[in-house]
Amino acid sequence: MKIWYDEEGDYLEIGFGKKKGYMKDIGNDMWKRIEEGKVTGISILNFKKRLKKGKSEVKLPLEVSFKELAKAEK
Repeated sequence: MKIWYDEEGDYLEIGFGKKKGYMKDIGNDMWKRIEEGKVTGISILNFKKRLKKGKSEVKLPLEVSFKELAKAEK
């Protein structure tokens, strides 16, 4: 698993895949990474700003199975 945060751009990326893929806009400054038809990551713009609004979590507009994501690592 790769977690990357760019503080200047306030951009969080979490990924599990290693193959070529693409990002698909899922709205609200969020994208999901697709590899071979499966979701292998998520990117969130303005991540810290979302937390500063008094929230301790960020809801994603998709379901994520960590079991499936772990398979993408292989």
